[in-house]
Amino acid sequence: MPQRPSTPASGGGPPPRAGEELELADPERALAVAYAPSDRRAGLAALFALDERFGAVVASTSEPMIGLMRLAWWREALEKLDKDPAPAEPLLRLLADHVIPLGPSGAALAAIENGWAALIDGEPDAAAIARHGRERGANLFLTAATLLGVDDSRLPLAGEVWALTDLGYRHSNAEVREEALARARQLTSDLPPGRWAPAARPLAALFILARRDAAATERAQGRPDRMLRMLALRLTGR
Repeated sequence: MPQRPSTPASGGGPPPRAGEELELADPERALAVAYAPSDRRAGLAALFALDERFGAVVASTSEPMIGLMRLAWWREALEKLDKDPAPAEPLLRLLADHVIPLGPSGAALAAIENGWAALIDGEPDAAAIARHGRERGANLFLTAATLLGVDDSRLPLAGEVWALTDLGYRHSNAEVREEALARARQLTSDLPPGRWAPAARPLAALFILARRDAAATERAQGRPDRMLRMLALRLTGR
C-alpha cells in the first residue's frame, strides 16, 4: 500500500463557511497572504486553502481508490467552475467569488490535484515525487501568479522547490522525505538569482524559506526568525 503523509502536507483545518474569512493552517502562507494587495488576499487565501484541502484528503486516505475518488470529485467540481455556478460547497463558492474573477480558470485550479494524486496513485517513487512537485507546486504558483498579476519565469520552479520541501518534512516515509528534499536542492541550483518584483513577493517569500529548509535538517514554521526573513524579502525583493 502506498505510504502517505502522516499529516496534511500543508495543514487542513475545518471547512470555511461562505462569507467567513479563511484561517489557513500554515502560518507562513497566512503571512504571505497578508503581503498580497488587499484586493487579492481573499483569492490567494482561497487558493492556498484549496491546496490544504487536497493535503487533508491525502492524509486521511487509508484506501488509495477512495482517496483518488475524493480528489477526482474536487477536480471535476473545479473544472465546472469555468461554465457553471458554484455549488453550495463553501470553498468552491469562495474560489468562484474571489479567484476565478481575477483570471485563473477552474481547469488551472483542478490541475493542482494531479500532484496530490501522485502520492496515492501507486507507490510514491522518484517519478511520483517529481510529479508532486511539478503538478502541485508549479501549478499552484502559476495560478497564484495569475491571480496576483505577475509574470516571472522563475515562479514555476520556485513552486516545485516549495512543494518538494514541504513534502520532505511531512511525509511518513523517510525515503520519500529524503528524495523530495534532494530534488528540491537540485532544482534550487537551477533558479537564476535576482530581485523579485513586488507582486511576486508573497510567493517568493515562501520559496526563500523552502530553499533554506531543503538544505537544513529541521523546520519550525512560524518561528520569529523565519517571519523576519519573509519580511526582509517583502521589503527588499531578495
